[in-house]
Amino acid sequence: MRISAKADYAVRAAVTLAAAEPGTDIPAEAIARGQEIPYKFLEAILTDLRRDRIVTSSRGARGGYRLSRPAREVTVADVIRAVDGPLVSVRGERPPDLSYVGVAEPLLPLWIGLRVSVRSVLEGVTLADLAEGHLPEQVRRLADVPQAWENP
Repeated sequence: MRISAKADYAVRAAVTLAAAEPGTDIPAEAIARGQEIPYKFLEAILTDLRRDRIVTSSRGARGGYRLSRPAREVTVADVIRAVDGPLVSVRGERPPDLSYVGVAEPLLPLWIGLRVSVRSVLEGVTLADLAEGHLPEQVRRLADVPQAWENP
């Protein structure tokens, strides 16, 4: 699985908003500067997040962006789906829409298993978890496996 730059930047921007004082609007320029995200790219990301009602924006001298709902109610999966679409796809299709024949039949349950695993992690971590620096135990256990840090 590949996490796009757009998804990475979106999660970083959303965590920045989650870490802000409640009710505080953060200018896009401040998010871009603080997270080293290209400003024009961030503008497009924030538009996607606003369209999916993850963030809201306000104009004016004190304008900027804030989360539309509490950070505990927004998962990493929500943010990634807003900017990249489905979490797991094969050839642009969702695994349940695929079919295989013959010796390739075991691929479908493999892709479904991958989808369940990815969803389990990304839907189990909220923006509040990240902003507070506390990952769920399940995710910490996965990251603590020594082989997790190695590339085969």
